[in-house]
Amino acid sequence: MITKTVHVALYDTFADWEIGALTAHINRTTWQREPGTWQTKTVGLSTDPITTLGGMRIVPELALADLTPAESSMLILAGADTWDGEELMPFAGKAREFLDAGVPVAAICGATLGLARAGLLDTRKHTSNVREFLLYSGYAGADNYVEEAAVTDGDLITAGGTSPFEFAREALGRLGVYEPHVLDGWYRLYGHSDPAGWAVLAEYEAEQSGAHV
Repeated sequence: MITKTVHVALYDTFADWEIGALTAHINRTTWQREPGTWQTKTVGLSTDPITTLGGMRIVPELALADLTPAESSMLILAGADTWDGEELMPFAGKAREFLDAGVPVAAICGATLGLARAGLLDTRKHTSNVREFLLYSGYAGADNYVEEAAVTDGDLITAGGTSPFEFAREALGRLGVYEPHVLDGWYRLYGHSDPAGWAVLAEYEAEQSGAHV
């Protein structure tokens, strides 16, 4: 079984809550299917520990300079307090590499500002926290801003910081982690607390468990 790896960018003041639903359910599929289907790996500017906004100390598994799009199925970028400076712009540069190579990038909250500053939103449909947040960057993509919780335009996924489940839905869908009807059930449960969504997921998990007994 080929392992598909999704890379999660880490940096100080990383906003823990914005991508937890996404990363948890990427990895959860490995428990439900044959081992090695999906995994996440963390990447930092270096392999020095970082401290998240939630106060968690995490050691990245990989340095950014060692990451190539060919080794990845997606790059995930969360918000942080420092996306308005130069410290995190190397991650925006890596996002450009990914997009140029046709590998998806998913950015939420402050990370969308970094992509705007790098010119990556100028010609792509996108969203963020609010329109004015990106106008601060001086970017040329204001006409492509969409008033939605999360937006997918080809290989680029963007979302506002208060929309972690919509962000996860778009990224999981772009990766093909779940079949469409299962993803719909997933979002109905986690995005809307709809018990009908739980029934869809319960049936799916039972099918997966039975397939690998």
